[in-house]
Amino acid sequence: MYIFDSVQKTKREFIPQDGNRVSLYVCGPTVYDDAHLGHAKSALVFDLLTRVLKANGYDVTYARNITDIDDKIIKRAVERGITIRQLTDEMVEAMHQDITALGILPPDQEPRATEFVPQMLSIISQLQKNGLAYQSADGDVNYSVRLFKGYGKLSGKSLDELRAGERVAVGDGKRDPLDFVLWKSAKTEEPADTRWKSPWGEGRPGWHIECSAMSCDLLGEHFDIHGGGADLQFPHHENEIAQSEGALYGKDRKDDDAPFVNYWMHNGHIRVNEEKMSKSLGNFFLIRDVLKSFDPEVLRFFMLKAHYRSPINYSDAQLEEARSGLARLYTALAQAPKAQASALDPSNPWAKRFTDAMNDDFNTSEAIAVLFDLASEVNRAQGDEKQLLANTMKALGASLNFLQRDPTAFLQAGSKDQDGFSPAQIEEQIAARVAAKQAKDFAKADFIRKTLLEQGIVLEDKPGGLTEWRRA
Repeated sequence: MYIFDSVQKTKREFIPQDGNRVSLYVCGPTVYDDAHLGHAKSALVFDLLTRVLKANGYDVTYARNITDIDDKIIKRAVERGITIRQLTDEMVEAMHQDITALGILPPDQEPRATEFVPQMLSIISQLQKNGLAYQSADGDVNYSVRLFKGYGKLSGKSLDELRAGERVAVGDGKRDPLDFVLWKSAKTEEPADTRWKSPWGEGRPGWHIECSAMSCDLLGEHFDIHGGGADLQFPHHENEIAQSEGALYGKDRKDDDAPFVNYWMHNGHIRVNEEKMSKSLGNFFLIRDVLKSFDPEVLRFFMLKAHYRSPINYSDAQLEEARSGLARLYTALAQAPKAQASALDPSNPWAKRFTDAMNDDFNTSEAIAVLFDLASEVNRAQGDEKQLLANTMKALGASLNFLQRDPTAFLQAGSKDQDGFSPAQIEEQIAARVAAKQAKDFAKADFIRKTLLEQGIVLEDKPGGLTEWRRA
C-alpha cells in the first residue's frame, strides 16, 4: 500500500510503526454552523481510508476532533444568547446527522478541544521551558517560530519567504510577525465559559495547540497518519509540527529524531466557480441542503469519482452527471437482480485491478473506472457469467459503499426535486401504452413512449409483455 506524503511530496510505502496497528488523526470541523460539502469530503475521504486499511488487515484507531472553542463560536453563541456548550452540542448533533446520511461511519474517538485544556497547558509549559514560548505584554503566550529548526518542512515555505509575505501582523508585544498564539489572554467582554485558569492568567487555547494536545494524548507522541483538508497544511499543520516536536526536542531537533507524524495526508477542496468552498468566502453549500435535492449515494459518488487529492468543482450539473454515472452501474446490476456482494477471491482479475487502484494512494477514480468496465462486461454477458460478473461488481462496490440498493428503486428515484411524472403517473402512462398497442394504435403507443422520454423516463419492453422503466 502506498500513500502520498505531503512532507516528502511523493508516494511512500505505508509501514505502520507498530506492527499491524495503525493510528490515524484527522482535523475535524469548527462547530459554529452546519457542516458544508467541504467538511463532507474530508470526512468521506478518511472514512474510506479507514475502510481500506481495515480491508488490508490493519487494526485502526481513528480519531477525528471537534474544535468547540474559537472566535467564531464565541461570536455566534453571543449573537444567539446561548452558552458555548449549547451551541456546539447543537452543531455536533447536526453534523452527525448529515455525515451519517452519507454513509460515513463514526470515528473511534471524537475528542472535543475543551476536554483537553490541561494537556494543552502541559505542552505550552514544556515549550516555555524549551525556550520556544514567551508571554507578551498583552498576556498572550506565543510560539517563537524562528527558534524551531525545520519550520516550513510541510508547507515548503522558507522563513524568509513567510516574513516577506507578512502573513502575520506584529503587535501587542509579539517578537516576530511569524510567531503564533498558543494561549489567548481572556478578554473582559467575552463570556465566562470562554476562559480557563492557567499559569499565564485566565484565557483559552489557540487553535493550533488544540490538535497537538488531542492527537498526542490519544495516539501518542509519534503516530502513523495525520489528515485534513489541503488548506490546513499552512499554517495549522505546520504549527502542529512545530509545537509537538518543539515540546519533545526543543530548539535543536535533529534530522534523525522521530517525527511527530510519519505520513501527512491532505484531501483536495470542493470548489465553486474555481474557488475553494468555504464559509469565509460565502460560497458554501450545506450538506443537508444538497441532500434535499440529491440522493446521498449520488453525493458520495460525486466526491469519490475524483482522486481524493484532486479539487472538484461543485454544481448541480456535476451532481446530475454523477447520478447518471451511478445509474449506468445500477442499470447493469438490474440485469442480475439476485446479485450478492459475496467475498471475492484475491486472484479474481477484477478484484485485483480494483485493489491495486485502492492500494495506490486510494485511487478511487481508477477503482470506479474498474466498476464501469465491469458494468460493460455485465451488459454483454449471458446466463451464469452475467450473474457472476454482477456479484463481483456488487462486492467491489460495497468497499466504496455503493451499489448495495435494489437497482430498480435507485433507477426510478431520480433527483429528489425532479419535476415531471410521479411513479404512479408513469405506471398510468405505461398502462395506456399497453392498451394502445392492444388496440393496434401504434402511433399513440409511440407518442406515449416519446412523451415519457422527453421527461427523462426510459421504457424497456421485456419478454412476456412486461414494461420496466427508469429515469435517464
